[in-house]
Amino acid sequence: MSEQSAWPRLRVADWTETRDTLHMWTQIVGKIRLAHAPLVNHWWQVTLYVTPRGLTTSTVPYGSGAFDIEFDFIEHRLVLRTSDGQARHVKLEPKSVARFYEETLRALDELGIQAPIQPHPNEVETAIPFPEDTRHASYDPHAAHQFWRQLLQVDRVLSAFRSRFMGKVSPVHFFWGAMDLACTRFSGRPAPAHPGGAPHCGDWVMVEGYSRELSSCGFWPGGGEEGAFYAYAYPEPAGFRDHPVEPSSAYYSEQNGQFLLPYEAVRTADDPDATLTGFLQSTYEAAAEHAGWGRDTLEEDPGRWDRQRARAHGAR
Repeated sequence: MSEQSAWPRLRVADWTETRDTLHMWTQIVGKIRLAHAPLVNHWWQVTLYVTPRGLTTSTVPYGSGAFDIEFDFIEHRLVLRTSDGQARHVKLEPKSVARFYEETLRALDELGIQAPIQPHPNEVETAIPFPEDTRHASYDPHAAHQFWRQLLQVDRVLSAFRSRFMGKVSPVHFFWGAMDLACTRFSGRPAPAHPGGAPHCGDWVMVEGYSRELSSCGFWPGGGEEGAFYAYAYPEPAGFRDHPVEPSSAYYSEQNGQFLLPYEAVRTADDPDATLTGFLQSTYEAAAEHAGWGRDTLEEDPGRWDRQRARAHGAR
């Protein structure tokens, strides 16, 4: 498979109903993780992660054991597993959020896991309680699979970009609130209290999320014909939005308060990886340069030990 063909085409307009249903499903699973994982700064304990088959909670502690939940977008099922060897499956197929919620909680109950979650979504304008949501009931398996393939490529490039930073940096993780795959770098300095304002989400949630000066980037399935990459700084320093960034198709959105790059501009590029990396690096520099980050102490060459590793390999 060529690098370009590895980046799938998925028009937002072709799967909006499936996207919105899947968004609610990921919120349910993410809230289950939130109910049991200990608090980590910036809510890193609530996120999902890209896997070779879909999205996972990773290991969630429960009593003296643990469990995990994975969206499998190859066999199209939700897989719930416990550390004592039990497992349950919930089919991913056209069904309402209410039905998915009921089936998932029943599967957890059969595994002996209690899930005291808030039964309504966050960060969306219309927050229909999960047990009552029959509006969102679409699931196109091909579209879900293509979305996961998008995430797989983005996760790979974001992970390589993350490796260049020696300071505090988040994992590459999927936030189910806004349905985006993100990675965030931090300067090490505190930030002013965030004003909040996210729909159906307490301001204190945003205060925790943005408690340190940061430069964040990621991908979300909106903002362009096939989704969009984004990058922003908090607090945004003077000069940030006017900083030249790559590629030429990237732009600063006054409405969103961030740089945007259409996914299709990356997918159709001769070198998608280099095109996306150029966007990530130049927008990070916009934040770091204008906010006066100590870049010499925060950045490093991830290949700095390659020569030594090659010598050790050759000696074997």
